[in-house]
Amino acid sequence: MYQQLQTLSISEQVEVITRHLVGINSINSTDGEAAIVEEIHRLLYTFPYFQRYADHLWIQNVKGDPTGRKNLFAFIEGSAQTKETVIYQAHIDTVGVEDFGLLKDQAFSPDALEDFFRSYEYNEELRQEAQSGDWLFGRGALDMKSGAAVHIANLLYFSEHPEELNGNILLVINGDEESEHKGITSALSELKRIQNKYHLEYVLAINTDFTTPLYDGDVNKYVYTGTAGKMLPSFFIYGREAHVGDTLAGIDPNFVAAKITERIHNNYELAETIPGEYVLPPTCLYQRDTKQQYTVQTAPSSQLYFNYFLFEATPEEALDQLLTETKIVCSETEEYMQKQFQAFVEKTGYPTRDLSWEIEVTTYHAFISYLEDKGIDTRAAIDRVLSESQTSELRELNFEIVSALQELDPNKKARVILFVAPPFLPHNYLKEESLRDQHIKKSIESVIEAVGEETGETFAVKKFFPYLADGSFLSSHETEEQLMPLLENMPEWEKLYNVPFATIKEFNLPSINMGVYGKDGHKWTERVYKPYSFETLPKLVRQTTTHLLNEFCTV
Repeated sequence: MYQQLQTLSISEQVEVITRHLVGINSINSTDGEAAIVEEIHRLLYTFPYFQRYADHLWIQNVKGDPTGRKNLFAFIEGSAQTKETVIYQAHIDTVGVEDFGLLKDQAFSPDALEDFFRSYEYNEELRQEAQSGDWLFGRGALDMKSGAAVHIANLLYFSEHPEELNGNILLVINGDEESEHKGITSALSELKRIQNKYHLEYVLAINTDFTTPLYDGDVNKYVYTGTAGKMLPSFFIYGREAHVGDTLAGIDPNFVAAKITERIHNNYELAETIPGEYVLPPTCLYQRDTKQQYTVQTAPSSQLYFNYFLFEATPEEALDQLLTETKIVCSETEEYMQKQFQAFVEKTGYPTRDLSWEIEVTTYHAFISYLEDKGIDTRAAIDRVLSESQTSELRELNFEIVSALQELDPNKKARVILFVAPPFLPHNYLKEESLRDQHIKKSIESVIEAVGEETGETFAVKKFFPYLADGSFLSSHETEEQLMPLLENMPEWEKLYNVPFATIKEFNLPSINMGVYGKDGHKWTERVYKPYSFETLPKLVRQTTTHLLNEFCTV
């Protein structure tokens, strides 16, 4: 592809590469994730630099991955013999295409989709944007193959102009960002190996994941100096079954689950308060009971989990908050059931009964301690689930473990067990008290001010990229003590979701997001705005790279 790219402007290069990558189906958890990495490797190998330095371009297989995922690394050494290095980071997996409906076969064809939307009568804004020719459509066009294309085009530029680099660039392209982040977590060991091999000092990671307007009429182009973290707090709710003819004698776990969802889902009282930031509340991602078929018995148990953003809060603080909210729910449920039973007695005239609707609330770690204090072998039960389970879905496997432990309790008490399922993402942000972080922020602000004056763009700097990104795994702000409540309550995390926290802590690498710009990420109308994303953004990333390397080489 080099022969085609070398005659084009930077914006033309980014568009050609974007179209090429969008045309490759790389839906998460398919073999397309590996295929597109191999194609990018083939593309980069056409660059004269990598033909001269073949060992600077390589693929890492993601160990133990059932879909055969791969990570790609490309290293450009500047002319100066310096160790400072900027990481270019991008993911190349996408979400699925089921939402395209009858257009599913055209989901990877920007031209076909543009033609379709040119005459789309159900959304005037969308139709006008398609007619303008300034937008490129297709699954992954915005999230984030155009972002990978920006990095590839800049990599080509610096490979031909190494004299402009007072340091080095390391491109890292990986998959599985849309699911469990196996790509970036596997890449950490390779980042460490390369750091040791070339004696590098990683200065900063620049991600180009998508940005979008935050409100109607928003004209800002956002630069995020960090990324939000995430927990997946999960609830195993064990009730007390009852026949539908005697439901007041039971405890319906579906009712409890509904009340927990009502109290937590989109509740901004549980969201952090950070002035000026786009903070988001918890969101329910899964809720179901465990009945396998129709009967007139209420469900024995119910399962529930939430997406829970972590901006500045620690996992421990979030768990304490959730435990408090759940206890309130269970207390209110008990009061409600008492009230309904009293109404039953009054309406029917039947005598009262000695019933209890008390629901215990506990954490996974505390529940294991409770069972072991009774002399119960929890280890054997967990190992049995791990060896016999037929599922590869980690959340489902976690629920199986917790369910097996609940079955060990001879009291069969109604309870809610709070635990944390994968994935967990650390938050990564610039700290105001850090001199290094202050220096990085000032450098970024200086660059965007200059690019803004040159291009007329209006930029705004935010602390947290709110949509989740692989940059989370490059730094961890929690101490071991602060992480312990998370790890104690994440079932078998070392076997099932072994995030290398020690390596992450050692890197302590800030990750900023200067992203491509567009609309409707993860929707069938996904589209990237070409004038900014293909022209201005590459310049912004390039100038940030050289400015930071120059600054840090003199610090």
